[in-house]
Amino acid sequence: MSVTTLTSPMNISILGAGAWGTAMALSLADRQRVFLWGRNEGRMAQIARSRDNTAALPGFAMPASVIVSADFDAAVAHVGKDGLLIVATAVAGLRPLAQQLKGKSIPNIVWLCKGFEEQTRRLPHQIVREELGADLPAGALSGPSFAQEVARGLPCALTIASTSAALNERVVRAVHGRTMRVYATDDIVGVEVGGAVKNILAIATGVIDGLGLGLNARAALITRGLAEITRLGIALGGRSETFMGLTGVGDLLLTCTGDLSRNRKVGLGLAQGKPLATIVAELGHVAEGVRCAEAVRTLARERGVDMPITEAVAGVLFDGDAPGDMVARLLSRDPRNEA
Repeated sequence: MSVTTLTSPMNISILGAGAWGTAMALSLADRQRVFLWGRNEGRMAQIARSRDNTAALPGFAMPASVIVSADFDAAVAHVGKDGLLIVATAVAGLRPLAQQLKGKSIPNIVWLCKGFEEQTRRLPHQIVREELGADLPAGALSGPSFAQEVARGLPCALTIASTSAALNERVVRAVHGRTMRVYATDDIVGVEVGGAVKNILAIATGVIDGLGLGLNARAALITRGLAEITRLGIALGGRSETFMGLTGVGDLLLTCTGDLSRNRKVGLGLAQGKPLATIVAELGHVAEGVRCAEAVRTLARERGVDMPITEAVAGVLFDGDAPGDMVARLLSRDPRNEA
C-alpha cells in the first residue's frame, strides 16, 4: 500500500483517557492536532491543569498542544470531515460509546480495545457494526504494545485492520512515523481474535511462571496457545497467516512474557493463591483476559474448537480450580499429533 505523505496535521480525537488513550495522545501530539476526551469531568480538568494523567499514566508530560476535555460534542466536532476518531475504552465501554455516537456526523472510527464482549461474545467490529451500521469506515488498531513504552517514545509496530482500504491508508498516514510503524490488513477478524485470546493465554503463562515451572513450560504453553488462537480465528473467519504476524504471535509473545502485562500479573497472583477480586483490585486497571475468558470458552464450545488452555484458565477463574490443577489438567491430556 502506497501512502501519501501528510502535507498538514490531521485532526484526531481520542475517546478514552486511560493509559492507552493517553499514550496515543502523547505519541501523536508532535505531528497531529489531538483532542483527548474522558468521561470524568473532574479528572479531565485535573489533567488539563497539571498536564499529567496521574490516575492512568503518571509521569508523562502532556504537551500543551493536546486539547484535554470532558466535552463529548467538542471532541466529535474536532474530527471534522477529514480527521480520525480513535476509541480507547475497554471492550465493555465500546458499545455505550458507540451508542453515544449515534446520530453524530463522524467520518470513521478506529478502536484500540482487545477482547470479546462478555454477554454477547461479539468482537469489537461486530459491536460497532450493530450500533453504527456497516457503511461507516471502521477498523481495529492493534499489535504488541504496552502503553508505558509508547508514551516513552520507544519503537513500536502496529496493524490497522479494516475492510476499507481508504481508512487503512488514513490511519497509516496519521499514526505511522517517528518510532511507530503501522502495517495494514483487511483481516479484521483475525486481528481481533489474536488481540483477544492472547490475554487469556497470558494469564496461563503467569500461572506457569508463578509456580516456577520453568522456561520450557512457558515456551510450550505459548506455542500451543498460538495454535488455539489460530483454530478459533479460522473458525470465525480469520486467515491463518494473520496469526503469524504482529497481532498474532507478536502480541502473544509480548503479553505472555512482558513484566508490564496486566494479564500475566493476574496469573502470577493466582499462582500465589490470591483471590481474583484481590488481584484485580491491586491492578487498578482492566485485565481483558479475565473479562473475555468465559466468552471465549463458551464460543469455542459452540463452534467445536478445541481450546484446552482457555478451558483450564476459565476453570481457575470461574470454577474454583486450583492453579496446580490447571497444569495437571493440561499435562494429563492424551498424546496427539501437533496441529
